[in-house]
Amino acid sequence: MLSTYITALTEYGIRTGLTPACERIYTINLLLEIFHEDEYIEPEQVPELELEEILKELLDEACRRGIIEDSIGFRDLLDTKIMNCLLPRPAQVQKEFFEKYNRSAVEATDWFYKFSQDSDYIRRYRIVKDQKWKTTSPYGEIDITINLSKPEKDPRAIAAAGAAKSSAYPKCQLCVENEGYAGRLNHPARENHRIIPLTINGSQWGFQYSPYVYYNEHCIVFNGEHTPMKINHDAFVKLFDFVKQFPHYILGSNADLPIVGGSILSHDHFQGGNYSFAMANAPIEKELSIPDYEDVKAGIVKWPMSVIRLQCTEIDRIIALADHILDTWRGYTDEAAFIYAYTGETPHNTITPIARKKGDLYELDLVLRNNITTDEHPLGVYHPHANLHHIKKENIGLIEVMGLAVLPARLKSEMSQLKEAILAGNDLTQDEVLAKHADWVAEFLPKYAAVNAENIEQILQHEIGQVFVQVLEDAGVYKCTEEGRTNFMRFINAL
Repeated sequence: MLSTYITALTEYGIRTGLTPACERIYTINLLLEIFHEDEYIEPEQVPELELEEILKELLDEACRRGIIEDSIGFRDLLDTKIMNCLLPRPAQVQKEFFEKYNRSAVEATDWFYKFSQDSDYIRRYRIVKDQKWKTTSPYGEIDITINLSKPEKDPRAIAAAGAAKSSAYPKCQLCVENEGYAGRLNHPARENHRIIPLTINGSQWGFQYSPYVYYNEHCIVFNGEHTPMKINHDAFVKLFDFVKQFPHYILGSNADLPIVGGSILSHDHFQGGNYSFAMANAPIEKELSIPDYEDVKAGIVKWPMSVIRLQCTEIDRIIALADHILDTWRGYTDEAAFIYAYTGETPHNTITPIARKKGDLYELDLVLRNNITTDEHPLGVYHPHANLHHIKKENIGLIEVMGLAVLPARLKSEMSQLKEAILAGNDLTQDEVLAKHADWVAEFLPKYAAVNAENIEQILQHEIGQVFVQVLEDAGVYKCTEEGRTNFMRFINAL
């Protein structure tokens, strides 16, 4: 049976273009070595199976042979090693990419995105488990996802990771040293990972896709050096340097302060891709004219967070105005609006920038952020407030800012239980798991004349979407109210 599945995997590699047909025997021998097997019998018939099924059979065999323990952590370490047997070396991938790029940037990224999926770096069979829908809002259609593609480690893997020897290599999951790294239980395996080198603002950067692809062609562009994130003039230059090279992609950066920043502030990186986010589609609600920058079209975006949009055919002029806005915002305090640039020596103001090209115009969205905390809001004043934590408690990073909710996996189970409990008329306050949702359900249920098995899921999806809209409104430093817009204009007038 081992020979059958090794052959099936090799044929998959040839069929997808990962493995040249002339390397068939070589690939089979690499796979035999992983399983400590000296014998190979050519199967009379090779079933054409899905990759997930082939890998499952091979990993089950590895468990039976005692090569790995049967847990998700160990299985994920081994299957990347298995897949790497099918793949070309990094230099070959880079050569192929740039040959295609010389014809078309779109052709190059299309090929690399497919390669990253065929190689199982992006695990298609896990991504499809994510729950996704759109919800209406006053700001346009908002994307909602419940992330199910990151596997939860079982207790054995967690215990083994805790007992493992600590290592500082690679320094983080974004470092170039991840390419080809075998991984360990507390650091993902990346043997089937390939990076495209790019020159961004005169320095070496890497281009790859996110293994969790929250949206179409979700890419990560990262500094070749392990250096902290910083929103400054150079960050704006880098964003547009990439967009010039890949004009069909957007690129944005998380803010560079805790609470309002991303999960990895220690490594300079951006995220982008080929997707039209709700924020990008949102209109300008008020046009602005900034002194000395009248040639740059500017405006406040109709969006729950506080966004200034800049447009111009000249990138240098956009960056010059962005520098001016950032420098002003960094030091801006307005006590009446509860905006404090500093408490003591701790800075609070920063920006989440997103660059794109639309037709002949370059465009930069600048989202004003502030990470101040209070006793009432210890996780952040401009952060999801406590009444929303039953749905979303985590930081609001770049992806959420643009209008795509990345909600925790626990919601899948909780919403399933909640549907049954609502239809049964149960007292949610008496349910240990669902009690946190009780006030929310009590608030929205009266809005619906009928709640039944046919519409309960649609109702819950809509109401989860409305919670996320409130999350974005909480994260906005200037609210979409008359008072909020007056406060916003006070900052604009300070420019």
